[in-house]
Amino acid sequence: MNRFGGRLRKVIVTYAENLTAFSPNARLYLLSVILTGASLGVYRLLFNFYGLSLGFGNTQLGNMVSISSGTALLVALPMGYLADKLGRKFSLLLGGLGQAVAVIVISIFPSLTVFSFMNVLIGFSSSLSGVSMGMFLIENSGEKERTYLFSINSGMQMVASAVGNWVGGYLPTWLGNAYGVSVTSTTAYGYALMTIGFAALLGVLPLVFLKKPDLLPSQRSSFASLGYIGKHFNSMGKLVLPMLITSIGAGLIMPFMNVFFRQVYHQPDPVVGSMLAWGALAMGIGLLIAPPLADKYGKIQLVVVTQAISIPFLFLLGFSPWFLLSGVAYYIRIMLMNMSGPVYQTFVMEEVEPKARATVASLVSMAGNFGWFLSPTISGWIQDNYGFKPAFASTLVLYIISVYFYWRFFWKTKKIGEVAPSSIIAGS
Repeated sequence: MNRFGGRLRKVIVTYAENLTAFSPNARLYLLSVILTGASLGVYRLLFNFYGLSLGFGNTQLGNMVSISSGTALLVALPMGYLADKLGRKFSLLLGGLGQAVAVIVISIFPSLTVFSFMNVLIGFSSSLSGVSMGMFLIENSGEKERTYLFSINSGMQMVASAVGNWVGGYLPTWLGNAYGVSVTSTTAYGYALMTIGFAALLGVLPLVFLKKPDLLPSQRSSFASLGYIGKHFNSMGKLVLPMLITSIGAGLIMPFMNVFFRQVYHQPDPVVGSMLAWGALAMGIGLLIAPPLADKYGKIQLVVVTQAISIPFLFLLGFSPWFLLSGVAYYIRIMLMNMSGPVYQTFVMEEVEPKARATVASLVSMAGNFGWFLSPTISGWIQDNYGFKPAFASTLVLYIISVYFYWRFFWKTKKIGEVAPSSIIAGS
């Protein structure tokens, strides 16, 4: 017991030291993350229900996810270049404003055409924010606290999203009762989305106070030339491929978890909102405990082990005949599968030279968005015709493949090498 207490104290002291090392810019960004994360947590919960209240099917809802993710995929490389030209601060501001405005417009004009155009705007905005985020964090942190900053950034997003999911489960009820309409009506969902759209605007305010970090030219992230990409194609491909496969699998089921719990287990909105809230909180806890584990066991080791262990729980989530067992599996799976995400992102950003970081950030964004562009429409059609089980089975196979590639490419590779892709190839 004393030994455990000593280890716990050591972890707490290490965390405290790294938290105090965060720069003022990093703290302002984390404040923005809390505000926008809560708002977008509500949006992700309610948008599908909003669409269902309008008479849209799962296929059409999947198309909306595909439109936003497809746009983000197509513009990822141009957004990396634009982020270099605009600077990190202005890029993050534009990205946050674009997403907030899109949610507000969606709430005011409920039509398939408006939804499609606003999801294009969300795609542009999320891509610009996404490619800027990694470069911003690495330029505003030291090597010592960097893994903690990446993980706490993601962890706080999840905790804020948990609060948003919980509030989102009840917000249509509160507003529906206040305005005298059905709590599952288009009006109630529309008012709820409008409210959180304006709340998302508040999340942009801390970004106004960001200051340009004092960096040497050699330390600044930039956008590499096409020649550099061609020369290092094998290295970059192996960095991105496992993430690409994971995103294809995730896109088959993750955009539909609220629909899954409603249609398969017949749960009402407040229960589904609470489920997703606790799931986001579980993910946040996993993200917060990831850095000390990565320090002790290694970044890639953490990625492989946690994602591999999560796979049996994915099976229980999708195929359990009991809601309770599926719910417990959901919490464990989401914590294990996602806790290594920022750790791997830190690994990627550290292991490429600064002049390639904007390019790699764009490629990472493309990999993450490709699955969410391709998979939801396919999954929506599968669900409408065959139910959820084939989608879960496909995700299981894809996750197993991605874990194998993480292990194959990087388990024994200590350092990728800044100019020699052969060091990755040697790992294969």
